Amino acid sequence: MSNSLRDRLFIALQHSLPQALLSQLAGKLADARTPWLKSLLIQQFARHYRIDMSDAVEPHLDAYPSFNAFFTRALTPEARPLGDHLVSPADGEVSQLGAITTGQLLQAKGRHYSIDTLLGGASQWSAPFQNGRFATVYLSPRDYHRVHMPCAGTLKRTVYIPGQLFSVNQTTAANVDQLFARNERLVCHFDTEAGPMALVLVGAMIVAGIETVWGGPVEAHGKRLQRHDFSNGVRLEKGQEMGRFRLGSTVIACFDQNVTPAAGISAGDSIRQGNTLFTIGDPDLAPAPTPS
Repeated sequence: MSNSLRDRLFIALQHSLPQALLSQLAGKLADARTPWLKSLLIQQFARHYRIDMSDAVEPHLDAYPSFNAFFTRALTPEARPLGDHLVSPADGEVSQLGAITTGQLLQAKGRHYSIDTLLGGASQWSAPFQNGRFATVYLSPRDYHRVHMPCAGTLKRTVYIPGQLFSVNQTTAANVDQLFARNERLVCHFDTEAGPMALVLVGAMIVAGIETVWGGPVEAHGKRLQRHDFSNGVRLEKGQEMGRFRLGSTVIACFDQNVTPAAGISAGDSIRQGNTLFTIGDPDLAPAPTPS
């Protein structure tokens, strides 16, 4: 079977599967606390993906009460030192980064999507990013699944956007139009030293849910758009956890034009939470890599 045919069949299957039901079932399984079941899930997963537990606060697999507790495990403070300027919010692969050109972000070669749609359609909130910068970080199953602040900031608003639950990977990014603007997601708007910042936590097939440090679990697989304003703000420091995926997906970080991708960072690179992702200020100090 050719790769192109395999990809088309995979995408067709994504359209036909009961996405929300499968994700709900996966969530119940991941939260199961039956000792033999949770141990089997954790041990098989850790073996298959060769999970490195040496930097976990709790390195012993048997100590976790559920698969989700293991999947969202905390790391030791020294495991992810913070770089300069704006750092990656998560471990993963930089699937795309670069300029937001007249309100369009690059999803994959030949495919773009709208910043307005990604952020929920409110132009006053997307306006600062129309010609800004972005990075899309894909979290694979073996990655650390907590999301942290690229810089210190004050939370001003969140928008939960219901949507579909396509898997998020290279195949779907290359073949599903508007993937990140179609999937369920939580948009978090911050005021920061680098200007406005939006962190978008994107849901996907079998992602059981998204949590934030200020509000706990977000309603999973909801039917209506939900906006929450934080008049007093929620202050979070650089490197502080802001949320996590209960099973994994993708984070998109959006900034205005005052930032530049860090020298040496290109689409396709692996990155760790805390590595420098963008620099603030003069773009001549760090030429922006060209997205693939």
